Amino acid sequence: MTLEERLSAALRDGSPGEWLEDALAAAAERPESIGRSFAAAGRRVGRQALSGAPGWTADEAARALLLSALPPDRRADQAGELYRHGDADEKRAVLKALPMLAADTAAVPLLHDAIRTNDTRLVAAALGPYARHLDQTAWRQAVLKCVFMGVPLTAVDRLDERADHELAAMLAAFADERAAAGRPMPADAAALLDRLTPKEA
Repeated sequence: MTLEERLSAALRDGSPGEWLEDALAAAAERPESIGRSFAAAGRRVGRQALSGAPGWTADEAARALLLSALPPDRRADQAGELYRHGDADEKRAVLKALPMLAADTAAVPLLHDAIRTNDTRLVAAALGPYARHLDQTAWRQAVLKCVFMGVPLTAVDRLDERADHELAAMLAAFADERAAAGRPMPADAAALLDRLTPKEA
């Protein structure tokens, strides 16, 4: 089952009514109409967590489905517009929807913007599956920012696959700074550093 299918099924279980069906049809036929529906999603479908789609809320799922309903050649541009003009919840929904949009690298600037913020939810959303398009330098800096901000590293897609010796060096330096200040390293970051550190024979 694709992510789009899981979100659709989870929303049906929550009975969002006819509004979403009408909004999806409008997005497909009149892409310029998506702004109103995108902003109204929280009010129309609610913000409750979806049991059928762990990690997603109803409004996030509805917004992701609205983006995926757009004609393929309009998705990246509309995602950028909705992100730039949206509130924090709308921005997060855009970031989480990116893997569904076949946007190639067109939306990478949105990741860079989210990672620059101090909003832990945006930083975490920026490091989902679409973050495969981040270059390794930017990705390492984003992971380190997660550690600094206390964002659980479970938010980072393909963490162990992409983690390398340069990230290990950055984490080790951060651990030294924490130790000098008498503050512990977050447990998940310490565990990652341990996995990346060669063991003596």
